[in-house]
Amino acid sequence: MRHFTIPIFIPMQACPHRCIFCDQHAIAGHSAVPDAIAVKEIIRNHLATLPVDAQIEVGFFGGTFTGLPLARQEKLLHAVQPFVASGDVQSIRLSTRPDMIDDKVLELLLKMKVGTVELGAQSMDEEVLRLSERGHDAACVDRAAHKIKASGLRLGLQMMTGLPGDTPEKTLATAKKFVEMGANDVRIYPAVVVLGTPLADLYMRGEYIPQSLQEAVEQVATLVPIFESAGINIIRLGLHPSAGLLDGSALVAGPFHVSFGELVHTELWRQKLVLIEHPGNCDEVMIYVAASARNAAIGHKAANRRMLETHFKKVRFVADAALKNRDFYVDYR
Repeated sequence: MRHFTIPIFIPMQACPHRCIFCDQHAIAGHSAVPDAIAVKEIIRNHLATLPVDAQIEVGFFGGTFTGLPLARQEKLLHAVQPFVASGDVQSIRLSTRPDMIDDKVLELLLKMKVGTVELGAQSMDEEVLRLSERGHDAACVDRAAHKIKASGLRLGLQMMTGLPGDTPEKTLATAKKFVEMGANDVRIYPAVVVLGTPLADLYMRGEYIPQSLQEAVEQVATLVPIFESAGINIIRLGLHPSAGLLDGSALVAGPFHVSFGELVHTELWRQKLVLIEHPGNCDEVMIYVAASARNAAIGHKAANRRMLETHFKKVRFVADAALKNRDFYVDYR
């Protein structure tokens, strides 16, 4: 069954703190918190375009949902309840800050049938959190994650690579900590420099150097197997391609790419396929992969196939229903 999320954006005015990398309006393209009427209209409009047999959730994204007054949270969540009761919507998720989780909030979320809470953790390294002006420490993330899990809600954790003070070792440690905290879902975003942010000022003064696209791709590729082996669902790799990022009007620098996730999976396959041996008397290689992995194996813009074509006259990727994930085998001709 296909899964769809109906996104409803809660912009910066719901967030009591501004991090060094954040200009939520530029990233999300929204500036006003929708009211209950708008929420219902957004849901109806999306439902009209989605398959009737799809698994559908409503997601409140873009800001700090639980930073809104409790009464405002309740009104927004109440607007979704008729769709949950009718079975048109199966679940609700929301994103928020770790320091905006408490017992009263969780009581409301459970009452309103929220299924998943995503925490914008970004990092579990104290220096990175401080330099990014997150306004909370790693222990706060740990406490909030524990409360969410203890309440029976699904836990989503969001991490950002390449922030000020970050290193590959710190990012790896954050990923491992996410596993320890029992994350059900993760999102991984490479830090980009957005116009009008304090990070943009640091960049312009030469005090911050963002990751290159290749650096970000290679680093995130080291994280994916960690989450996969722990059974954690990777919801997204890379920032959502909003208008301000797509047309470059909001992007100052950094590893934004509309197909960032595809690049990461291409890299994961490249690391495997580059090891394929080339027998001297062989002109053609057939690489058998899972049907769901065939596009990733071929690579973004056929990068992996073109890599192999430097050694073989003909390269074919063939789907094998018996294979899963990134398993493969090779036949030479």
